[in-house]
Amino acid sequence: MPLPNQHEPAGDHIYTSFLSQLLRNYLFGSTVAVVGVGGVVVFSTLSIPASERIVMGAIMGISLIVMLICELFVFYRHLKPIQASFKASLPTSEQLKDAYMQTHKFPVLSVRRTFGPHFLGLLLPAVGMAFLFIKLDMLQVPYFYIAIAAAVAFMIASMHAMIEFFLTTKAIRPVITYIRARHVDLFNQDITLSGHVLVSIRTKFRLSAFLIGTLPLLLFGLASQIRLDNMQAENSSAYWQWAGVILIIGIIYSLLGASLLSRSIEDPIHTIQSGMSSVESGNFDASAADVYSDEFSKLVAGFNHMVNGLKEREQRNNLLLQSYFMTLAAALDARDTYTAGHSTRVARFSVQIGRLDGWSESQIDILHKTALLHDIGKIGVRDAVLLKEGKLTDEEFDQIKRHPVLGENILKQIEPADAMADLLPGVRSHHERYDGKGYPDGLQGTDIPLFGRAIAIADAFDAMTSDRPYRKGMTYERAISILEEGKGTQWDPKLTQLFIASLTLKSRTDEEAS
Repeated sequence: MPLPNQHEPAGDHIYTSFLSQLLRNYLFGSTVAVVGVGGVVVFSTLSIPASERIVMGAIMGISLIVMLICELFVFYRHLKPIQASFKASLPTSEQLKDAYMQTHKFPVLSVRRTFGPHFLGLLLPAVGMAFLFIKLDMLQVPYFYIAIAAAVAFMIASMHAMIEFFLTTKAIRPVITYIRARHVDLFNQDITLSGHVLVSIRTKFRLSAFLIGTLPLLLFGLASQIRLDNMQAENSSAYWQWAGVILIIGIIYSLLGASLLSRSIEDPIHTIQSGMSSVESGNFDASAADVYSDEFSKLVAGFNHMVNGLKEREQRNNLLLQSYFMTLAAALDARDTYTAGHSTRVARFSVQIGRLDGWSESQIDILHKTALLHDIGKIGVRDAVLLKEGKLTDEEFDQIKRHPVLGENILKQIEPADAMADLLPGVRSHHERYDGKGYPDGLQGTDIPLFGRAIAIADAFDAMTSDRPYRKGMTYERAISILEEGKGTQWDPKLTQLFIASLTLKSRTDEEAS
């Protein structure tokens, strides 16, 4: 646990810088949108006396004060969860998570503030006072100019919102990094969005491109209407017929450009996401199509290089793991030179049975590993009992019967635990009988794990056909007949029959070949 004030200086600096950056962004966006666009459009378009300009300035000044009060109130509410996490000497996990999510939402919240308290807080007082002053003859402008002004204000707010969104997106990054690091330090756990999308790239690019292409046209059209207001009605109508066509073409072009731009960004992202999903599911043969000639080409190449590295590492790990299992099996078989190779042969026969029954490759892999280690519990059986050549006493046989449970317990000690979890049922159950007279649990029929049923057949067949110091191994024909007699009582009838059919076919093929 860190000291209570360990992160406060850094946190205070980051929080202060964040607020300063938001203020600079706001001033920049307001200057560009409100002053740069709105001021130029209004004061360069309208031809009004100086006295009325003072009235309009007063309207704008009062409206700005109302707007700032409303916006500051909402801004403080939006900032409160973030502020709480920075001001607390030891914030809770919930506080940091709330602040993390709120910080990510801040660009969207900046858009809402722009269209909420910023736009409405300015528009409503301005419209109300404009109507009042026109009625009192303090402003000599037509009433429909107010509607035009409202439309212009909405377009300015749209431009301001776009600028705020992208600037805020950059401003929040140091805050997000700090909150994540703070949570790791305090609670040893990272916090992320885990792939949750708050604003899609499609929405960002299409709206931005649409605004960039459309707003200048609309502003030009509305400003021109005011300029042409004193023209004869016939000329004004002809102008708008022409301007309307131009505006429609411009809007369609903006929509098309926005769609194409967003698609050019979405396609490579979807390509990489698809590859990532395949890798996540364990498919290291996945790769992203390298069909891009811009910066996404580097990203795709880097992704494919990463996947190739993961594939090579996975192959090495599989080889190491397979060698690990083979080494354990060899170490077990080395205790008794007369059963050397037993585990390997049982694994081979078990895999044969699994393939005959149509098991998946992942099942076959687990079956192979399980069969290699099916007798690992015999490590815990004394040599005097395990290597005894004569008949075992009841007590000695009871010791032998413990080896499936011993094997399961041994494998449970291997870390990570999930690496051996799939092997445990087969190791424990490979001496169960189909009629329920086996050990250690007396399971019956299909209650016996599938891997255990397959290994039981392979184990018995290898035991019958392998030479021992006190007897010679049976012929395949004799072992097959015993399997035939025992299917449905000692062994799974379906798996046994598949194995018998395969062995019989192999024997006939060998006879014909000889």
